[in-house]
Amino acid sequence: MNAPVLILNANFEPLNVVPTRRAIGLLLSGKAEMLLNGRGMIRTVRVSVPRPSVIRLGYMIKRPRPRIRLCKREIFRRDEHMCQYCGAHSSHLTIDHVAPRHRGGDHSWANLVTACSACNLRKGGRTLREARMILMRVPREPSANASYLFGPHLTVNQDWRPYLEGW
Repeated sequence: MNAPVLILNANFEPLNVVPTRRAIGLLLSGKAEMLLNGRGMIRTVRVSVPRPSVIRLGYMIKRPRPRIRLCKREIFRRDEHMCQYCGAHSSHLTIDHVAPRHRGGDHSWANLVTACSACNLRKGGRTLREARMILMRVPREPSANASYLFGPHLTVNQDWRPYLEGW
């Protein structure tokens, strides 16, 4: 009952991923229609209900363009769990401010990168020029496209791919 279900807007735009229980509630209330059933049936005493994989809302939801929330997990994901100074893949990465906070650097996508402990210690509270270090990539906010937002779910749910490709 907790398997993920992709919810599409009335224009087939991907909106969200919800548990099967919530998706069945939307289907039974008539607010959504099932587009893909690849998971069999849920049987109760009175009725058998198909387990949806992709559902589409019957009405249009207007919402602003999604933005990626600035948090530690998303910074690691953007930088592909790699030190942005030396390129090392490590399980003990830290977050580094490119322009140090005490020197006027802000807490934004453009100022935060992942760094291994050695590089973070070497850079310290200095700027890149003072520490004589360079970044592998210029840090920027990731675009909130469907492949970035729903990509982690695609490893398990390959049948979602046709619904996510155009967005």
